[in-house]
Amino acid sequence: MPELRRGVRRGRAGLAPHNKRRSEELPFTPDCARTPRTAVAREVPRTRLQTRRLKEKEDREKNKDREVDDDKVVVISDREEESGGKGDNLVPIVDLEAEEDIKAGGMGDDSGGLSANNAAGQEEEGTTVPFPERVQVGGSPMYKIERKLGKGGFGQVFVGRRLSGGNDRGGMGPGATEVAVKFEHRNSKGCNYGPPYEWQVYNTLGGSYGVPRVHFKGRHGDYYVMVMDMLGPSLWDVWNSSGQAMTAEMVSCIAVEALTILDKMHARGYVHGDVKPENFLLGQPNTPQEKKLFLVDLGLATKWRDSGSGEHVEYDQRPDMFRGTVRYASVHAHLGRTASRRDDLESLAYTLIFLHRGRLPWQGYQGDNKSFLVCKKKMATSPEMLCCFCPQPLKQFLEIVVNLKFDEEPNYSKLISLFEGLLGPNPAIRPINTEGAQKIISQVGQKRGRLNIEEDDGQPRKKVRLGVPATQWISVYNARRPMKQRYHYNVADGRLAQHVERGIADGLLISCVASCSNLWALIMDAGTGFTSQVYELSPFFLHKEWIMEQWEKNYYISSVAGANNGSSLVVMSKGTQYTQQSYKVSDSFPFKWINKKWKEGFHVTSMATAGSRWGIVMSRNAGFSDQVVELDFLYPSEGIHRRWDGGFRITSTAATSDQAALILSVPRRRPNDETQETLRTSQFPSTHVKRASAMGGLFHEILNPLLLEINQVRAGGLLSLLFGSSAGALLVLGVALPCLYRMM
Repeated sequence: MPELRRGVRRGRAGLAPHNKRRSEELPFTPDCARTPRTAVAREVPRTRLQTRRLKEKEDREKNKDREVDDDKVVVISDREEESGGKGDNLVPIVDLEAEEDIKAGGMGDDSGGLSANNAAGQEEEGTTVPFPERVQVGGSPMYKIERKLGKGGFGQVFVGRRLSGGNDRGGMGPGATEVAVKFEHRNSKGCNYGPPYEWQVYNTLGGSYGVPRVHFKGRHGDYYVMVMDMLGPSLWDVWNSSGQAMTAEMVSCIAVEALTILDKMHARGYVHGDVKPENFLLGQPNTPQEKKLFLVDLGLATKWRDSGSGEHVEYDQRPDMFRGTVRYASVHAHLGRTASRRDDLESLAYTLIFLHRGRLPWQGYQGDNKSFLVCKKKMATSPEMLCCFCPQPLKQFLEIVVNLKFDEEPNYSKLISLFEGLLGPNPAIRPINTEGAQKIISQVGQKRGRLNIEEDDGQPRKKVRLGVPATQWISVYNARRPMKQRYHYNVADGRLAQHVERGIADGLLISCVASCSNLWALIMDAGTGFTSQVYELSPFFLHKEWIMEQWEKNYYISSVAGANNGSSLVVMSKGTQYTQQSYKVSDSFPFKWINKKWKEGFHVTSMATAGSRWGIVMSRNAGFSDQVVELDFLYPSEGIHRRWDGGFRITSTAATSDQAALILSVPRRRPNDETQETLRTSQFPSTHVKRASAMGGLFHEILNPLLLEINQVRAGGLLSLLFGSSAGALLVLGVALPCLYRMM
């Protein structure tokens, strides 16, 4: 989505596709020199394999060895492929099907870092401080550090063997002979402000149902050390050893027990943030805990509930923030939305489907825009398509969780009851211990209250992801005092000047423009407040030379539109309130640049797209006190309603065929009537405009006089920019949704 990363960085994954074309940012200054591009940094190794190969190459050069190695195809095993996201965040050199998982922080390998069944790994490259051979922290016994269990983004986990005393091997608790010992270096990102954040989470959740306990923790030399229970194989291990497919009963047992664990975790105010097969572990084999399920790796856990007030945390969206693992992350996590309980459940649904089917449709994507492509595929895959070879309860579960609202409380007992019919009759011989879920199943069984996925409490539930194309117009109306206004749409290049000249002769100026199928739409009205205006229809998207020339004449961009063929219509006006202006053309939505400009006092005042390219115009003294972005693959209904409740109003919007971006702002001067409404129609709303004129008296009574600025969007696109004038003229935004339609 946003153009934030040119490569994979630990902790974040941008959603925007990164193409080869360069982006350009143009500020309005007399000597507008383009900033030189940053020099390309020397390539550094990002995997152990790359490090080894680079070292071999340097040795050969040093020894002047003329022997040339044979070209080899490096095949990364499925196991290594799957472990990429659990903190490794490394890109294989050659891997045709590598599933590079990206997460923000956290520990672990495939099995969460606590499995005793993994082969010892190699030492992490770049580690300069050796790990101690013996550890004693926080009043713990002395442990000898043995084989490595796994590593994560910020730490590594080893087997610790108690040197004296303790119970038999396989035991759990502070007296266990073998424990899992996690090391995090004091200079790692997870320890920027002292002990790892994960320690705080374990203080709250440790010992909760299905969460292993931390028995000792403390500082040892340059490392923060945490001593935990030793656990057994992960669900990924079990899946891999079971022919990479699990039975319906096995998956159902996992589902009900995982839901019970998440229920208890959520009840304590946290969401896990990285639910996936690698983070679900069983107890050690041949022990009483071998069939018990545990959820590990709390490094990405966040609070969904405020500790002081007990209220749900506020909704927000930061498109540059991604937390989780690409394959299993919820769509909301991809889009950078604040984590809530629904995200854990959506990730659990993908986990269960993967364990049963052995593959998810979005596996195999590669490149810097992988997260974007995966999220787009998730949005485009309906529950029916994704679960076509799955038991019916799994499809029902997915349909429910993807339709949950941000602050909605899941009905865990009803979700668990969906899988009751797939569980074996005797809990003692089930492949997974379902003791915790069995109590809930019994309670629900007494009521026999089964969840109707179409209705909840008698109210019909609208589906979020249908997985089928749906084109709709979304018109946005603002209340405004009466004034003269006219609109034109489906205007060809040759007729544009005719309409503009006629409007100017009648005392009207252009307040907004848009494009549809290389045809133009424009609104002209008498309430812009502009004193003079120029425009250019150019075959270039935001013609730099012409814009800079008009800037020198004190004209500012007041409206802009782009067409599919790469041309653009730029309108610049005098009489605006702007004092400085800058714009950027980018191959992906440039949220990082927008965020930087926000800090400098700029606000987005116009947006447009041409094909897959974005043009963002930001201005100083735009009249806004705050501004946010809603970025999605479709009309973000829930986000817009929540922003409305916070006093924001839609002020600009644009879209490519893949993404829709809406800018919502808080005006410094509150209008007398802050009403803003949206109208959804199946075609261009010209009929509704005429009806509004004919019903002027009624409209006047309901919303005060509504003045309609309407644009027709690009065919096959999502949203096309239509931005009202700086004088506050009403904007009506045409919206076409060719992919998926999200409804409240």
